Amino acid sequence: MKRFFFLSIFSLLFLIGCKKDAVDASSTKAFQESINDMSSSLPTIKQIKFNEALYILKTFGVDAEGDIEELKALGKLLEGKKVPEIFAMADKVAQENGINWASTAPPSLGEMNIFQNIMPSETDVNDIAANSLQITTSEVSVDSVLGPKALQIVPRLLDAAGNKVDFENAALETTLEVSSQGVKLLTSKNLMQNNQFKGFFMRFSSLPQEKVIDNKIDIKVTVKTSKKTIQMTKMGVDVNPNALLMPQSSENPENLEGTPEENATGTDSPKVIGDPKNTVVNFLSNLNSQNLKAAYSQSENPNWGSYETFANPTSGFGTVKSVDVTNVSTKANANNTASVNATYTVTDKAGNATSLDVSYGLKATETGWKITSYKINSSQKK
Repeated sequence: MKRFFFLSIFSLLFLIGCKKDAVDASSTKAFQESINDMSSSLPTIKQIKFNEALYILKTFGVDAEGDIEELKALGKLLEGKKVPEIFAMADKVAQENGINWASTAPPSLGEMNIFQNIMPSETDVNDIAANSLQITTSEVSVDSVLGPKALQIVPRLLDAAGNKVDFENAALETTLEVSSQGVKLLTSKNLMQNNQFKGFFMRFSSLPQEKVIDNKIDIKVTVKTSKKTIQMTKMGVDVNPNALLMPQSSENPENLEGTPEENATGTDSPKVIGDPKNTVVNFLSNLNSQNLKAAYSQSENPNWGSYETFANPTSGFGTVKSVDVTNVSTKANANNTASVNATYTVTDKAGNATSLDVSYGLKATETGWKITSYKINSSQKK
């Protein structure tokens, strides 16, 4: 009897000793078993947070389509990782994606299971009785020169009567897709935990200018509840062209084919991509932020002389405190030269404000458009 007792104790200790404390992703079964072992060693609250961390990483930490591929990618990401490392990774991913979640906070996402092999609970926090989706957009991060630099995109779940649905502690996977004329430009994911969801902060600089047709984009938001997927598209949303990602010249002399003599033919006039008014817009923006070195770098105007003369605090642009732009427009652009008109109000450091109408002359260079002349057409003190 004693022998049987000791054998039982030995067997129990052996089984306990065989529990895994790190992720084994050699197979889906091994992955699940290692996760279960790691979870069972934690207190109840920590088990819930551990499952939430795995859900955050599966949903936002890997780039894959479909549950099976996401699990495979997650296993590869977590191979050999222990619980503290997984919590740290989930915290980082949540922060990078603007998700209101932390491993040290109380449970907030309901009952999570990345393997989806549990029976549904009596109350499923992700079973939201919603019928449709509403999308509102607003321009934010407004620069006095460039204008709005970002768009806040906020989705709201609505019931059959069109009223907002109240819910809490959910974990609804919410996906944003931005396109223009059918070409996908951007995809982003987040978690909607309630109907006060802050939505998506989309910088215009994340959208390539050459792919945005007529300065308009289409916004599609998809929200997954436990029983249905709700989708809404908002068409023809205006964007600020001045804040879009400007194309860069990909020309590299090392990559050109042919002999140096052949390559030299026809290269006297550099090809500049982009609207020359953007140089003026950036110039005025740098003046407004008093970044005079950046402003000076956008010019090759002999009348402005050296940087010290340009930035002189009594007679140069060093006197400028702020610039409030009314309009910037390209008047001519041909043969690697351009003319841009700008109207704006300049306030100096003494508080004096003057409205100006200025014509800028520009030329194409290897590094982009450069301001070569500056003519004040009219000025009026305020």
